[in-house]
Amino acid sequence: MGQNRALGLLSFLFFSFGFITCLNDLLVPHLKNSFSLSYTQSIMVQFCFFAAYFLISGPSGKLVEKMGYKKGVITGLIIMSVGCLIFMPAALVHSFSLFLFALFVLAGGIALLQVAANPYIARLGSEETASRRLTLVQAFNSLGTAIAPLLGALLIFRAGFSGAESVVGPYVGLAIVLAIMAVAVHFTHLPEIKEEQSETGVVGKISDHPHLILGIIGIFFYVGSEVAIGSFLVSLMSEPEMGSMGEMEAAKYVSIYWTGAMIGRFAGSAYMQKLKPARTLFYHALSAVFLIGTSFFLSGMNALACLLLVGYCNSIMFPTIFTQALDGVGALTKKGSALLCMAIVGGAIVPLIQGVVADNSGIRISYLIPLLGYVYITYFAWYRGRQVVKA
Repeated sequence: MGQNRALGLLSFLFFSFGFITCLNDLLVPHLKNSFSLSYTQSIMVQFCFFAAYFLISGPSGKLVEKMGYKKGVITGLIIMSVGCLIFMPAALVHSFSLFLFALFVLAGGIALLQVAANPYIARLGSEETASRRLTLVQAFNSLGTAIAPLLGALLIFRAGFSGAESVVGPYVGLAIVLAIMAVAVHFTHLPEIKEEQSETGVVGKISDHPHLILGIIGIFFYVGSEVAIGSFLVSLMSEPEMGSMGEMEAAKYVSIYWTGAMIGRFAGSAYMQKLKPARTLFYHALSAVFLIGTSFFLSGMNALACLLLVGYCNSIMFPTIFTQALDGVGALTKKGSALLCMAIVGGAIVPLIQGVVADNSGIRISYLIPLLGYVYITYFAWYRGRQVVKA
């Protein structure tokens, strides 16, 4: 019963930072217009947000080791709340740099929460069901990402508030919700998880586990590719060959992209009972490669449909790569978790590269960048599948 209650609470937490993370897809085009930025400059929204994972996840791993999972989650929520509140002075002084700082602080809190929550969920039950369990909880993260574009568009793109000040209300509201959640976690009992120890008493080295190293690279490319596609969808759909859509209308399609991930995670938690995690990952990644590749030969709604379907392909990738990478690493679990969370910096690097390509070669050509990311994930799934069979 205690485990079910813990999973329920953590599912709500995942919903919250899924919602917050997906709002960046609206902030990128909105702040681009508000501050008259290029694609490369506007994508600094994602760069600063996901760079925080790289810089904060390492220290967060050590912090969680000292304070435990529960206090790590509470601290992460408080930091997230503070980051949301910084949006007020950023809008007041009309400073893009201060907006970027607010996003960095906000993401730092999410990074701490991820480092604490992901391994906790993975180990809150049997190792065999870890991928399904984390996939199910991540489905609530996707529920947040599905709702964020619709609700965020109503609040951020509302009439009469075309400037940066339109983001203040939504983020102050989020700050209040996050503070309430921190209090709720404080008064909720979370079952303690005993740490594993190696039989020899020696922790070992990361290099002893090549699948962990490849999984870290896999998380880098997965997050980077997923974020890159979502970040440029609104701008892509404003192109004449894609329908010249306005921001409000385009936001609905961004919601469809993230809704696909939500549906896939709920569905994936079911059919992964029959399919092995590595094989499921392989099919999803290969499908993403096919869909993005096909989109280059199409235009308008047909090309858009291919890109939106990649959302479903993304669904099981993060939890599956995460748990497959940590499988069998024993006492290196927390260190491995921190490194995997640091790899989320792909959400900063890959979209930035795509932004540079978009400025120089066009936004449609820039989608070659996430395509290459999914090619690597296909390779990781194939490698992991062979490794499991040999074992």
